[in-house]
Amino acid sequence: MYKRVLLLAFALLSPLFSFAQEAQEAGIDEKINDAVMPAAVWWENLILTTVPLGEYNVPVVVILLVLGATFFTVYFKVPSIRRFPLAINTVRGKYDDIEGADGHGVEKSDVNIVDGDLPDTIRDESQEGEVSHFQALATAVSGTVGLGNIAGVAVAIALGGPGATFWMIVCGLIGMATKFVECTLGVKYRDVGPDGTVYGGPMYYLSKGLKEQNMGGLGKVLAGLFAILCVGASFGGGNAFQSNQATVQLSSLMGLEGGATGFIIGVILAVLVGIVIIGGIKRIAKITEKIVPFMAGIYVLAALIIIFANISYIGDAFGLIFKGAFTPMAGLGGFVGVLIVGFQRAAFSNEAGAGSAAIAHSAVKTKYPASEGVVALLEPFIDTVVICTMTALVIIFFNIDGTNLQSVFEYGAVEGSNVILNGTGEQLGGVDLTSRAFDSVIPGFSYVLTIAIVLFAFSTMISWSYYGLQSWKYLFGKGKTADLIYKIMFLLFVVIGAAATLDAVIKFSDAMILALVFPNMIGLFFLFPKVREEMKKYLAAIKGLKSSN
Repeated sequence: MYKRVLLLAFALLSPLFSFAQEAQEAGIDEKINDAVMPAAVWWENLILTTVPLGEYNVPVVVILLVLGATFFTVYFKVPSIRRFPLAINTVRGKYDDIEGADGHGVEKSDVNIVDGDLPDTIRDESQEGEVSHFQALATAVSGTVGLGNIAGVAVAIALGGPGATFWMIVCGLIGMATKFVECTLGVKYRDVGPDGTVYGGPMYYLSKGLKEQNMGGLGKVLAGLFAILCVGASFGGGNAFQSNQATVQLSSLMGLEGGATGFIIGVILAVLVGIVIIGGIKRIAKITEKIVPFMAGIYVLAALIIIFANISYIGDAFGLIFKGAFTPMAGLGGFVGVLIVGFQRAAFSNEAGAGSAAIAHSAVKTKYPASEGVVALLEPFIDTVVICTMTALVIIFFNIDGTNLQSVFEYGAVEGSNVILNGTGEQLGGVDLTSRAFDSVIPGFSYVLTIAIVLFAFSTMISWSYYGLQSWKYLFGKGKTADLIYKIMFLLFVVIGAAATLDAVIKFSDAMILALVFPNMIGLFFLFPKVREEMKKYLAAIKGLKSSN
């Protein structure tokens, strides 16, 4: 199997190499980009359709995410706080005993079995699924933690000021409730094949869940739409964009030049990604459970070093954050503007409401769907409340000199995705600004940051390959041939993303990630009462476990 995929991939990569060189010489990339750009801009504008709110035009998708997250937070009585200890204990395996064959007298949650029944070896485990709670969490986190936490946050703070950090944290906390809902539903409505392979995600809870509500037609339409968008997103925003940014960082750090540089790096990335994704979710989970804690640990440790190095300014920093959240500095668009910048960055970063993470969480070994729902609570916390906040503090400290608190750049001085520095007028992208902020305290950390960016990109690609494959299976069936076709296409897009600069294609595909919100959130609003039922079952099981000990 492995040899077949690699041979097919290399057979397709060889002519692609010649095409890439010819394309660069003839400017074909630019011509394709110019031809596709109008459609890409139209699609992006459609998905990011705005409504006026104060001095700002707010994307409807952001309003939908925030209102949905707020509703779920209130309905489930602030699960981000009340269920946080439960989530930690579930991840560390404290309640694994309730997954035993007897279930401690608690009725076993329904699991859909397709194409026959489960073999006795799997049935005896009484845990239909493929990965542990921690592995599922690591896979989902790796799909969201990435350049948005490094580059996107830096630009958001520069644009909205320190106060944007406060609203970023708030949005992350309420987004935890949305993750809880969608990931519980992901496990509840998943399919389990005769060999124990899991098929799950919004495609299944939209089609099956809405059918239970006598809305089967709507469910099929929403499920099909989600699957199509997810496949497109996996090729673009979850793949080509990631390999492109990793290539740019590596080329810049190592001083690599030449027409074949991007292609060569792309081939290397494709081979590494291919070795992982051919093994399926179990291998993806084994890799992500090692990469995610490693890269997040290094990044957070470096951020903590900077925080302690600037400990004398900690009061100033938090003063700016809280003051800026409600009384923003002049020229930053007022209170509403800062709130929107913070909410938008958090919503785009943790993808709570997009439904993609539910695909990874669906593969967990459990018979209580709510057990994985509470584990999913931790994802926005890690992504937004911890990592995004760490980045924000690093940028704020970088901009403090102890005198006027604004020494490097003026808050609000942003053009596009670049921050304009004081005095020189130099413009820095988000990654470069974050890199310079780290280097100011830890000389040479830009090299470590580059490694982190490449690891972020790699882990995001392998996670999104699983999301896209599950959606592909939903659309074209669960056969090996269909799997092989998707995986080869995915590997080709790794190379294309690294070798080409088709901004329009990436823009089009990236917008598909946000487009997932619309079919997914419609389903969540109809199905959230089911989550309450599953939570009662899980809590009853835990109560039975405690009383038996």
